[in-house]
Amino acid sequence: MEAIVERVAGLDVHQKTVVACVLSGAAGQRPKKEVRTFGTTLSDLVDLRAWLLAHGVTHVGMESTGVYWKPVYAVLEEAELELIVGNAHHIKNVPGRKTDVKDAEWIGELVRHGLVAKSFVPPKPIRELRDLMRYHRKLVNVRSGERNRLLKLLETANIKLSSVATNVFGKSGMAMLEAIADGQDSGERLAELAQGLLKKKKAALGKALEGRVAEHHRFVLRMQLDRLKALEADLAKLDAYVAQKMEPYQSQERALQEIPGVGRYTARALIAEIGVDMNVFKNEHRLAAWAGVCPGNHESAGKRLSGRTRKGNESLRTALVEASMSAVRKKDSYLRSKYYRLKARLGVKRAAVAIAHKILIAAFHILADGTVYEDLGAGYLDALSKTRTSKHLVRRLEALGFRVAIAPAAA
Repeated sequence: MEAIVERVAGLDVHQKTVVACVLSGAAGQRPKKEVRTFGTTLSDLVDLRAWLLAHGVTHVGMESTGVYWKPVYAVLEEAELELIVGNAHHIKNVPGRKTDVKDAEWIGELVRHGLVAKSFVPPKPIRELRDLMRYHRKLVNVRSGERNRLLKLLETANIKLSSVATNVFGKSGMAMLEAIADGQDSGERLAELAQGLLKKKKAALGKALEGRVAEHHRFVLRMQLDRLKALEADLAKLDAYVAQKMEPYQSQERALQEIPGVGRYTARALIAEIGVDMNVFKNEHRLAAWAGVCPGNHESAGKRLSGRTRKGNESLRTALVEASMSAVRKKDSYLRSKYYRLKARLGVKRAAVAIAHKILIAAFHILADGTVYEDLGAGYLDALSKTRTSKHLVRRLEALGFRVAIAPAAA
């Protein structure tokens, strides 16, 4: 049983106000309650910190709703208080007793009795890196959306460049798009801009680039190309800044990139979301549950009702699933072999999440104790259970109409 905390504070945080309730008193006694409302400007939050310290508060609890708790947390962590950010779903008050003061008091009571699970809030350098990497993903998504709109514009102008060129936004493709925006409408002349392997497709390019490009098409195309250039420049500046922030974690970044499917971006995203200190998660299973990439538990009356994954860290989960789809392309690898076994039984999406789970487990051990990733190989699963595999193959052959007798090979 958790010991009673004698001096605690519960905070009900909103956009404009913070309602603070201080509870003080020894175990077995009715605690003394003091309530005060503060603003959320920096000077108001400094006053809140001074007020909490004046009352001798040692533990402060708050809900992790929205982003409003973040500036409060940043100011209070400078006072070295024990800050507890709880999941809002786990600390709901009793229905019918919903006021700001009662919410603050309820959070304080839960913290006083040790009933609030402490959410993972990474240290300040990791939080800064997390903000940068999440913004990086936003910019990449914006760039993808702009590219898709450009491709649709080309289709409306009867330009079939994407049917011939594998990468429309490579050097050759961008040169052709610039020429189209500048007024060039000859398919043969546009095809002459091809570089590298694309030169072999000049005849097909000439036909694909003969379209009906109207004036408004060129106007919109020019705007889209300018937006793409600006996005590329912004991403380059952001990458350079992130590289500076990643200098203390270069060894971990290189180690994570040994995992199939994990490149530079994914390695940085992993470090930004989970940090490098795995002691906060205690074990790999808690980390997987926190990330939302492990099967959920939903059982009643002895019946398993659902195995849906729980809600977790959306940014981390997205990066892991993208890495899993890259990992399954590596031939003769354990992750590829595992994926295709699961895909036949669970489908593409569930199999991808299962491989994301495997990648996260590997990342945990690499960050926890410096383990070097070693691929188990495509034949690992077959060697793991020779009897089960042999019986399965015999059943498949018999289903095809063969009579099968097997015997172990001589040593």
